[in-house]
This record gives sequence, C-alpha cells and structure tokens, in this order.
Amino acid sequence: MLSVPLSVLDRSRTRVGETEPETLRATVEFARQVEDLGYKRFWVSEHHSVPGVVGSAPTVLAAAVAARTSHIRVGTGGVMLPNHKPLVVAEQFGVLESLYPGRIDMGLGRSVGFTNGVRRALGVEKDAADDFGAQVQELLGYLVGTSDVHARPGEGLRIPPFILAVGEGAAIAASLGLPVVLAARPDSVELVSEYRSAFQPSAWAPEPYVILAVTAAVADTTEAARELLLPEAWASAYSRTRGVFPPLQPDVPATMNAREQEFFENALRGQYYGTSDEVHAALEDLVRRTAADEVLITTNTYDRDDLLASLAKLIG
Repeated sequence: MLSVPLSVLDRSRTRVGETEPETLRATVEFARQVEDLGYKRFWVSEHHSVPGVVGSAPTVLAAAVAARTSHIRVGTGGVMLPNHKPLVVAEQFGVLESLYPGRIDMGLGRSVGFTNGVRRALGVEKDAADDFGAQVQELLGYLVGTSDVHARPGEGLRIPPFILAVGEGAAIAASLGLPVVLAARPDSVELVSEYRSAFQPSAWAPEPYVILAVTAAVADTTEAARELLLPEAWASAYSRTRGVFPPLQPDVPATMNAREQEFFENALRGQYYGTSDEVHAALEDLVRRTAADEVLITTNTYDRDDLLASLAKLIG
C-alpha cells in the first residue's frame, strides 16, 4: 500500500451506448464499490454543457453518493465557486453535513464556463474568477457565523474546505490557511514548496495539507495498464481537434492524422501506469519528492470493471 491515503475523483464521464441517467447512476454505484476497496474519499466534479461529462450538479450528486455509502468521505472536486452565490453553497453543504455528519468535504474551484454562451447562461463574466479569494472568505464566513446573514443549515458546522488550485489558486489556499489539491505535473515540487512556505495557519487547518491529483492505471502488465488510459487520451485528442468531448469508447482508431497523434501522445504524458510494483514505486517517489499528504486518483477508462480492478490493485 502507498504510504499516504488514496482517494478517488469521478467526473461522470459518459460511455458509448450509455444514457446520461445511466452514467450518473453508475457514478453512485462506483462510489459504493470504491468505498468497499478502502479509499478515503470519493469526490465528484462540476462541468456545464460539456459533451461527454454529466457531473453538472456536484452537491446533488454528492448527496446521492453519501446516501448509498456508509463511511467513505464524500465531497466535491469541486464546486466552481464563481458560478454560484457563496451563501447558497454554504447552505448546500450545510444540508449535506446535516444529513451525513462527519463525512462531507467541500472542495472549491475557481473555473468559470469555457464558452461565452455557458458563462451567459450561468450569469458570470470571464473575469469572475478574479474575486475567488474573496468569495471563499465570504463562504467560510457563513459557516463560522461572522456574517450578518446566516446560513441555515451551515452556520457552526465543521465542513472541511479544500482549494482546487492551478497557479494563483495555491497562493490563495496558502493565504487562507486551507488544504490544497494540485494536479501532479513537472513543477509540482516547486508549487508545493511555495504553498508550504506561504501557508498561514488557520482555524480550518493548522498546517499545510497537500493532495496531489494523478491519473494512474494498474494491471497485470505495463502494456495492459497503458491500454486502460487510451480511451480518455483519444477523447482528449478528439476534443482538441473537433471541439467536442465525446463519450468514452472501447477502442481508439487504428490510424490518426499528425495533429490527432500529437494531442493523443500529449494526453498520455505525466500519467502513471504499469504493474502494482511499478506504479507504487512511481507514486512513492512522487510523494517523497513533494511530501504530499494524500493522492487523488482521477483515472477514467471505458470499462468500469477494468477501472475498479485497477483501483483494487493500486490500494492492495
């Protein structure tokens, strides 16, 4: 087993031949299976009007996940705060924590819709993320009761906040004294070091806490593990060349044009795959170099049974 806890993020990716309601129900069932394997957390994400991804209401989906599980921590990776009023988010998490006390994580991100149409529909501007730090402070104020307006439920509840960070987000997390979630990448060591150096202890977290998000696949052979990553890599290449993120399919095309091939290979870079020993060694090295406190697995593949088997080998 890895020396730090392992958790899972599921983005509710659709599969070829699967309806969107079936995808969401599969996410809930997948969470129950992940709990049985012994993972620490199961998080769901927020995307709007993205073909191939149906996790658009993370607090609603988190409620369904928490209802079908018993002890795994359930949360969001994350609620995109610029898309929402902080009071409403505080109330939503207040409801979740009230229904499932001691099991809810509040992961917060700063992304807005990717297109002008989506941003208009959400009622936000492209620069809405510029006020993310103030939005987080407002939200936390409702939970601790320092606002003239009261979140009911929510106020007085201890709901752990996490900041999903890219660049500036890590600095915001450090200044507010909050745990941070960072995607593993070549400059992870520097990003984590900067976050730890700038961290200001708070009532939420007396010490820095770093979760590294990684794509990792484990199988009996290195090649079989790599095969698990190909459906998502092809979907990424497809989206980059056609502007549409497709449902995951079991096989990738036998031939690709030069542009597709470039995006396809880029999508596989920085991912971890191999036998249990190979992936454990690589992740342990990453944890050692970054002093990460936890690893969040974000892997997608077409066959959920194959993905579950990979997760079982990873934590076993």
